[in-house]
Amino acid sequence: MTAPSTGSLERLRTANRRAVTSLLSGGPMSRADLARGTGLSRTTVSSLVAELIDGGLVTETTDKARPHKGGSGRPPVLVTLSAPSGGVVGVDVGHRHVRVAVANRTGHVLVEDCATVDVDTHGADTLDRTAAMVRAALRTAGLERSEVHAAGMCVPAPLDRRSSRVSTGILPGWRELSPGEELQRRLGLPVYVDNDANLGALAEVERGAARGLADVLYVKVASGVGAGIVLGGRLHRGTSGIAGELGHVQVGEDGPICRCGNRGCLETLVSAPRLLHVLQPAYDEELDVERVLELDDDGDAGVRRVLSDAGRTVGRALADLCNALNPEMVLLGGSLGTSSSLAVGIRASIDRYAQPDTAAAVRVAAGRLGDRAEIVGAVSLAIARVAAG
Repeated sequence: MTAPSTGSLERLRTANRRAVTSLLSGGPMSRADLARGTGLSRTTVSSLVAELIDGGLVTETTDKARPHKGGSGRPPVLVTLSAPSGGVVGVDVGHRHVRVAVANRTGHVLVEDCATVDVDTHGADTLDRTAAMVRAALRTAGLERSEVHAAGMCVPAPLDRRSSRVSTGILPGWRELSPGEELQRRLGLPVYVDNDANLGALAEVERGAARGLADVLYVKVASGVGAGIVLGGRLHRGTSGIAGELGHVQVGEDGPICRCGNRGCLETLVSAPRLLHVLQPAYDEELDVERVLELDDDGDAGVRRVLSDAGRTVGRALADLCNALNPEMVLLGGSLGTSSSLAVGIRASIDRYAQPDTAAAVRVAAGRLGDRAEIVGAVSLAIARVAAG
């Protein structure tokens, strides 16, 4: 059997360092917690932590609020990211908005701004607007560009890792654009890009409702439907980087044409615009997502029926994914992620269609970070890439 090459081993070690620093961006953790969260052995985690301490990237600390085993004795030794000078930038590009944040190297957000933008059809203009927002945020935060180490950025479309381009069927105005390269050219600093659902998953695992869990499905239900998959504590992106496109699972061969070019995709039935279109004829007032969520909370029968039906449709596709991956948690995000009726529908379909032991093992819950999950994930991505070198 051929031994792994030196280059392969170094790439693996770099990926492992990123996994450790990504978890630490959510706050101090013990070595045992890092091992559980990354899926790495304790020996490997101890070696990586020692390397990061030697490099000045992490330090040891103690948590006096957590006595050993809940009783007396010395508090546990934790490791935490060092707090070097400078900061990072996070950028969340949605279908109808751009959100930017400037944070220090521990992830504490110093300045945040959000603007409504026609993203899908105006790629270059969106990137120009984004760069201007970043520069303004840096001025507000009192940081020079030279003090910023990197930017993390999410886009609302599949991102091909081989070409660094997005699917133009999803974002038609981004044809021939490489978002990371384009924003890097405008800002003059390293930019790392990922899909929005992936970074939402990263944020919830590091700082949100799934912190410390190793196998998680983050489902974003908004203008489209996407999933971020965390396996063994790491984001699973697939061979070409487009794993998790749950919204483009076919649920009807003769269904409507989807923006991806196929017919009968899941998101043609359950995206927020589609559900608003279904609901609007039954209501005298103009509906938007915020109002629909209010009606859901108030127990409105029509809204609850439509959202629970949508949840059952999403849950049917998720049940198959749960059978294949056996996750600990399904977390709901996006503009509809807080809907209790949507969650009830998803839970019902997982219970009905997933293998019984698989269904029993998975929890379904709303994410803790809400519509800020993607920007938090973008900041975490930048921190992790800087820390991993």
